[in-house]
Amino acid sequence: MKLITTKEAARKWEITIRRVQALCDNGQVPAAFKLGDIWVMPEDTPKPIDGRTKAAKELLKNNETVTIGYRKMGGKKYE
Repeated sequence: MKLITTKEAARKWEITIRRVQALCDNGQVPAAFKLGDIWVMPEDTPKPIDGRTKAAKELLKNNETVTIGYRKMGGKKYE
């Protein structure tokens, strides 16, 4: 299993390094773990769904469950 850093994840997911670090700190990247003082994760880790985006809102609208870190959001509850 190849591990990538937050810098590599940021490039892959097209977001800032700081945002990746915040996602890891908040538990929104369950596969991420600290190796010394840096966050690492498996290379095939998917980008977490941002609940503020149109795609996430569509999932919620269709009454699907979206997992954001350790929280689950259901469509009926957050319309």
